[in-house]
Amino acid sequence: MDFDVSDELQTMLEMITSFINDEVIPLEGEFLHGTPEELDEQVRALQGKVRQMGLWAPNHPVEFGGLGLSMLEHGLVSEALGRSPLGHIVFGVQAPDAGNVEILHAHATPDQRERFLRPLVAGEIRSCFSMTEPETAGSNPTLLETTATKDGDDYVINGQKWFTSSADGAAFAIVMAVTDPDAPPHRRASMIIVPTDTPGFNLVRNVSVMGHAGAGHASHGEVSYQSCRVPQTNLLGDEGEGFAIAQERLGPGRIHHCMRWLGIADRALELLCDRANRRVITADGETLADRQVIQHWVAELDADIRSARLLTLHAAWMIDTVGAKAARNEISAIKFSVADTMLRSVDRAIQVHGALGVTDDTVLAYWYRHERAARIYDGADEVHKTSLGRRLLRAAAT
Repeated sequence: MDFDVSDELQTMLEMITSFINDEVIPLEGEFLHGTPEELDEQVRALQGKVRQMGLWAPNHPVEFGGLGLSMLEHGLVSEALGRSPLGHIVFGVQAPDAGNVEILHAHATPDQRERFLRPLVAGEIRSCFSMTEPETAGSNPTLLETTATKDGDDYVINGQKWFTSSADGAAFAIVMAVTDPDAPPHRRASMIIVPTDTPGFNLVRNVSVMGHAGAGHASHGEVSYQSCRVPQTNLLGDEGEGFAIAQERLGPGRIHHCMRWLGIADRALELLCDRANRRVITADGETLADRQVIQHWVAELDADIRSARLLTLHAAWMIDTVGAKAARNEISAIKFSVADTMLRSVDRAIQVHGALGVTDDTVLAYWYRHERAARIYDGADEVHKTSLGRRLLRAAAT
């Protein structure tokens, strides 16, 4: 294993870290308290600076305008960007677009790449990924009920989706729908590109998450497909490959998420330490940092974050060297372990901030609300633990 980075990447990471600290983090007040319109304008200004620095879309394909970083390299970049909720969108590598770029690059036709992939990488449009349904188990995509029925040269899509993240303002969705209900379970569904201005694509609402519905990129849409008709040429990959493409998308996606979570964990620990050192709690000037329990929390979180970082970098290295399929144990392990580390870091930081921690005067409460789902999306922690445990036990029995 070699996690050394090139001088070029090290310089890039230093530039990104400085930009996040100096330009992006100061915008968090607008993010938490301003209007979406004002925030979008300021984000676009920062995106322009990122382009001028030559750092736009670091993990996206070079031939479409990105920097083409490896999985390990992008993991390190994602960690640096994760220090702010705005980091990834300012650099053009936000979810769900990042995952959509990967599967479009791998499976789209030349025409689909020009129509959808190129402007997506350029940041001219946004996209969404429409798989989860309110009435079926998200951890088992073989149970999907949304259908895409052939009619002449078209697919006619009917069904209900939710947590179609960033559907608000997206130009197109990649929809997973059943195209052959009689096929084996893992061959029933396909992925189809649906422009959001297609009649029958209905954004019902932005789902309220712990009291906040969000807007634009920072939202989770409920979408109703009502006789939504698109040409069969919008099929992504081959018919029946929906499940396989979804699995292909999720492996690298977990590296993106986990390294972003580590950026959150590291920033939360930084905020915790700053608060503990500054918060005077006695008349003779003692601070929270003088309390042993705080010292223990800091030591434990530091060890946990460093351990989770190495575990994630190892998984990224495995994907780069042997592929996502061979790295499935490592990918499963980081999903639940890193999410737990991140959430514990945010929780401890809130506790040390006291009443301030549960307000929106810091970014901590935002992370507490929106990152709790880390233990649910892309497969609930319990599913990953079960799958990993089962594979390890079978391997031990042979």
